[in-house]
Amino acid sequence: MHDESRRIEERVQRLHDQRIKTAVYAATVPFEVEAWQAPGEPVPFEEAAAASYEPFAMGTPWGPPWGTTWFRMRGQVPGEWAGRRVEAVIDLGFVGDWPGNQAEALVHLTDGTPLKAVNPLNQYVAIANPAQGGETVDYLVEAASNPDILADNFSKTTPLGDKLTAGDEPLYTFRSADLAILDEEVWHLDLDVQVLRELMLELGEHDPRRHEIAHALDRAMDLLDLDDVSGSAAAVREALKPVLSKPAHASAHTISGVGHAHIDSAWLWPIRETKRKTSRTFSNVTSLADEYDDFIFACSQAQQYEWVRDNYPKVWARIQESVKNGQWAPVGGMWVESDGNLPGGEAVARQFIHGKRFFIEHFGIETKGVWLPDSFGYNAAYPQIAKLAGNDWFLTQKISWNQTNRFPHHTFWWEGIDGTRIFTHFPPVDTYNARFSGEEMSRAVRNYREKGGASRSLAPFGWGDGGGGPTREIMERARRLADLEGSAKVVVEHPDEFFAKAREEYPDAPVWVGELYLELHRATYTSQARTKQGNRRSEHLLREAELWATTAALHAPGYSYPHEKLDRLWKTVLLHQFHDILPGSSIAWVHREAEAEYARVARELHALTAEAVAALGIGEPRVFNTSPYDRAEVVRTADGAPVFVEVPANGSAPLADTAPPQAVTVDGLALDNGLVRVEVAEDGTLSSVRDLRAGREVLAEPGNLLRLHTDLPNYWDAWDIDKHYKNRYTDLLDASSVTVTEQDPLIGAIRVERAFGKGSTITQTITVRAGSPRIDIETDIDWHESEKILKAAFPVDVRAPHSSAEIQFGHIQRPTHTNTSWEAARFEVSGHRWVHLGEPGYGVAVINDSTYGHDVSRTVREDGGTTTTVRLSLVRAPRIPDPEADQGRHRFTYALLPGATIEDAVAGGYALNLPLRVAEAAGAPEPVVSAEGEGVTVEAVKLADDASGDVVVRLYESRGGRATGFLRTGFPLAGAQITDLLERPLEEAEITDGAVAVTLRPFQILTLRLRRGQEAGA
Repeated sequence: MHDESRRIEERVQRLHDQRIKTAVYAATVPFEVEAWQAPGEPVPFEEAAAASYEPFAMGTPWGPPWGTTWFRMRGQVPGEWAGRRVEAVIDLGFVGDWPGNQAEALVHLTDGTPLKAVNPLNQYVAIANPAQGGETVDYLVEAASNPDILADNFSKTTPLGDKLTAGDEPLYTFRSADLAILDEEVWHLDLDVQVLRELMLELGEHDPRRHEIAHALDRAMDLLDLDDVSGSAAAVREALKPVLSKPAHASAHTISGVGHAHIDSAWLWPIRETKRKTSRTFSNVTSLADEYDDFIFACSQAQQYEWVRDNYPKVWARIQESVKNGQWAPVGGMWVESDGNLPGGEAVARQFIHGKRFFIEHFGIETKGVWLPDSFGYNAAYPQIAKLAGNDWFLTQKISWNQTNRFPHHTFWWEGIDGTRIFTHFPPVDTYNARFSGEEMSRAVRNYREKGGASRSLAPFGWGDGGGGPTREIMERARRLADLEGSAKVVVEHPDEFFAKAREEYPDAPVWVGELYLELHRATYTSQARTKQGNRRSEHLLREAELWATTAALHAPGYSYPHEKLDRLWKTVLLHQFHDILPGSSIAWVHREAEAEYARVARELHALTAEAVAALGIGEPRVFNTSPYDRAEVVRTADGAPVFVEVPANGSAPLADTAPPQAVTVDGLALDNGLVRVEVAEDGTLSSVRDLRAGREVLAEPGNLLRLHTDLPNYWDAWDIDKHYKNRYTDLLDASSVTVTEQDPLIGAIRVERAFGKGSTITQTITVRAGSPRIDIETDIDWHESEKILKAAFPVDVRAPHSSAEIQFGHIQRPTHTNTSWEAARFEVSGHRWVHLGEPGYGVAVINDSTYGHDVSRTVREDGGTTTTVRLSLVRAPRIPDPEADQGRHRFTYALLPGATIEDAVAGGYALNLPLRVAEAAGAPEPVVSAEGEGVTVEAVKLADDASGDVVVRLYESRGGRATGFLRTGFPLAGAQITDLLERPLEEAEITDGAVAVTLRPFQILTLRLRRGQEAGA
């Protein structure tokens, strides 16, 4: 037989694209359209309905950036259309092939009922099936003219990322708004041909099935009447039935399709627009559920549900009904799909607590899985946190984006730092916006790493980010692919069902231990430094407010614990931990608003803490220590005078001067407190740091070396830092001023001032205090660079085989060598409050109060010694998507802690991030709780969320070893329970001599619910 493959393939493509697809709508009549441009921000439906509308012609430009235009559309179904399927079809002037980053609209009835959204790949609104003829159609359409921020494919910057700079020129040209007859036979033929043609093209040249499909399509096209596509469609479909009905091979891979619409809670649009995106997409989804009984939609992010509940109650009611019908599956169990690396441990716990409680309260459903397809890597504490929140499985997809190494598994057990394992899956389809194309089906099978061990994978399908979610076309593809020879089989089902089947099929799946590091988007540890600082400050201010509010609730008569205020503030912080806000990868508008929100949160939390402390009674000044470690530090009084104080963990002490071990001396540019001696060079670097206790020099080369690198990644500017950034740099060694600014027995300080680049300046104050080996470097940057990254280096004379960096509820060790490609790919990593380098008998920690990104490298010197260098990433200057990212003022502190053990690093991290608070209070209430036992660390102290008055304490083992000890209370203890994260009892805790006995494995998290007894004499 002659090979006619090319002729057939080209014929089928042309007939499909130019004849069949164009005949899907058999007839159209235009709507009469009027328009009203809403001034400023979006308005409620009632205001839009009462507005004055002007005639609007098709082909007219509309929509200033971030604007809202309301269109009134009126039409009448022609009488001759009776008995046909009639739809409204609206093209707002959609551009490009990205359905979620451009114009969108929500169609309402005139009484305000939302019907369905209009998106680039989902332009219809069903009217009648069958139509009566003569029906009047009257819609109000809320259209958002959101700009396409990435239209130039990262080639140039744009001012469109903020309404303050976007201008007011119309972005779109309205193409059409019609009533139309959907020719269902042609529509189904369109899908038949698409599915078969795409399958054919994915099969091998020598696969008989490929040629069988090709010749079947060729014969079927002979039956297509080009002058009457509609009339001949049924015959063509009948001819294709034999190849569409052949069953899949018994060993065919099974893909569990789960409807999905990944909606970033903010990204290339502000939060206010996400609220509308959710309403549009969710109205589409509930409409599709009415049309397809076998449709299942998985939706995460409790915050988005709450937005719809509060702003679109009719859509909310439809969601509740879909949940009852089993077609809508709440998943994920988190408040938002947060970043996987940057939120603190307690914040990750609260993501699950608030998210899961929302779904339990509103739907009676406890979610069982972690749904995080799009975060930028995942910390190694996740398995334990997820399991403690009641989750059985974990799903993500983004690791498939790895730049260097291909992850070896798609289905596996993920083991965290404490030993907890959770069943985990990466969809091999490599997208969370699947549409069941032939290429996607082939890719999923080709990629799947578990062949021979397992035979199923999951595919989230639907257009995300405001693209409208799943469509009827995708559902029809799934039906055709349910059992089709040559293809993987598709079954639409709940993700819980997929994970149950996958686990049963593959119980001995391989194990991956430690973090899931994404070899991409490494700059998200640093970009938008003020957003990251706001998060860090908020997390610690929340801890402080909860501790002292609990103290006041226990000891101050009449004080009421602020449950509702703390709940609201926590949810604000959790929202801004979304994986495009906290990582710094959103437009300027998002980060501008985030900074304002963090400032508001700080004001409210300071006020709550002050109120709690004041409730303890007005008296003498006291020092309050929110840290879980005893402190002996220098604080300043109201007039700025330094005072050395000793304060117990989670407690307070009088502001009384205590003699420090040794006074601070200043000798030229050297600071000495008997524990460390710090010498500052004329260029402003640390020329020497001598640990006087150990009798050794800490630095191998000058420390606090500021290095400015050129930083232009290959792509994804705000997200990425590529390895070549290291090759071009300038060391900032031209200090304009190095002066002693404080010389006191308790404090010595030297200020270093620099100017560089495009008008940028850095002022650093290097401070040594009595009684502490910690060397603080308070930094004030006025940053005006472009496409640069600034790092601060500490090359220490320590031969460290690995670095240890704090993560959530513990720390992770990473090799300092690059023996393998996996190690080499970790050239930029994340950590929280500290990084530790150690050799047997000696260690050094670098502590920070708001940075996350760093790198660690090592070299061997000519004398045989090893220099291990920690470099903190301080600030970047990407230009896309925010051309002004990080510009302006930054104030933060980082510190060097010589002679530090891991426990010293933990305590130092808490101390730097939780400064001692000086306030007036009467009396000296005992700390609410005190932990005894090395490594037993209290992370949170609060009252129970159910307002029972019970005290909830979350603690963990922080050193990486076993720990035993006691938790003592500053109130009568009537009983104690070990609970899950949602404060539900698991078992009774052991009480010995009035204290809770604590036994912890390495990095174990323990939540205790403490029942209060009666005070003596009460």
